[in-house]
Amino acid sequence: MRFAFAGAGLLVAALAALPSVASAADFKLGYINTERIFREAAPAVAIQKKLEKEFAPRRDELKKMEARAKELETQLSRSNLPVDDRKKYDREYASLDRDYRARAREMAEDYNQRRNEEFASVQERANRIVKQIAEKDQYDLILQDSVYVNPKYDLTSRILKELDK
Repeated sequence: MRFAFAGAGLLVAALAALPSVASAADFKLGYINTERIFREAAPAVAIQKKLEKEFAPRRDELKKMEARAKELETQLSRSNLPVDDRKKYDREYASLDRDYRARAREMAEDYNQRRNEEFASVQERANRIVKQIAEKDQYDLILQDSVYVNPKYDLTSRILKELDK
């Protein structure tokens, strides 16, 4: 998930203009760590717990399927297993494997879709807070998710406090 971003071309143009703007004493720069916001903000933590609870039954079903697959592997590893039983266990194992993979893929897709839906509201709210802080404190530029930023420019804690209200 990413916050609204104007695009690479605009960023390059803005950064090219920085030397002339940066010489002005009133240039104000900020930075936001979006990963930290989605990991630590109270609404994000609540969403994560909600999703864990919502998907727990499906996860439990997958665990049962894994346990049955291990039982079948154990049966199939026996050297004195009759041919008919071996064929039966092989078919069941193959069927279980296909079913497990399909259900796991489906659950992952559903989980990601639900996560994106739920986190959209956190993203929207965080964007509003960033804009309010930028306007109120007259920031010229607020960046997100950079390789390195001096901690004095980090606004993440302020955003987290506002989101937790």
